[in-house]
Amino acid sequence: MKVPVFPLNSVVLPGGRIPLQLFEPRYIDMLTRCLKSDEGFVITLLRDGAEAGRVASFYETGTYVRIIDFQQLENGLLGITVEGEAKVSIARSWQQDDGLNLCEMEFLPAEAPGSIPVAFHELPSVLRALFRHPVIRDLGMSVNYEDARDVGWRLTELLPLDKQEKQHLIEIQDPLERLNRLQGLLEALEEG
Repeated sequence: MKVPVFPLNSVVLPGGRIPLQLFEPRYIDMLTRCLKSDEGFVITLLRDGAEAGRVASFYETGTYVRIIDFQQLENGLLGITVEGEAKVSIARSWQQDDGLNLCEMEFLPAEAPGSIPVAFHELPSVLRALFRHPVIRDLGMSVNYEDARDVGWRLTELLPLDKQEKQHLIEIQDPLERLNRLQGLLEALEEG
């Protein structure tokens, strides 16, 4: 499947939402094509380079997203909100003349939902606290606080972790392994 790639310094996972501001012609054209064809694109984490730069390297595991809302912002830019549908692996990527990155991608196997073991009982509370922030609340995301997969995905998106760590968490396919890693990272953050 050939789709556009949008490299960012932020991540989104299945069921997650992220607002974006579009001002570069390559991304406005991408938005137009995606809306006309009712298709999505891939958001992946930047490895090197800038979001607005023409030269950027990015990680090979990302998330296929669809546009769920768009509007003209007060600053004159085009704002969109996307929602993650599925994790993907980028098999091959290249850049068009206009600077838009494209890729051939494959959907990764869906992670199985599951309950949260007692050892990780604090993680849903941390996530509930993050969801009380107005910016997060305004995204209108739903979350199942009893599902290990959902809690792990939302914490990966929202916790202030460095991008290599976020990428490592994205690449994990086992929700309990992700929760174990998140638990360790939270303990390290608390120790300061």
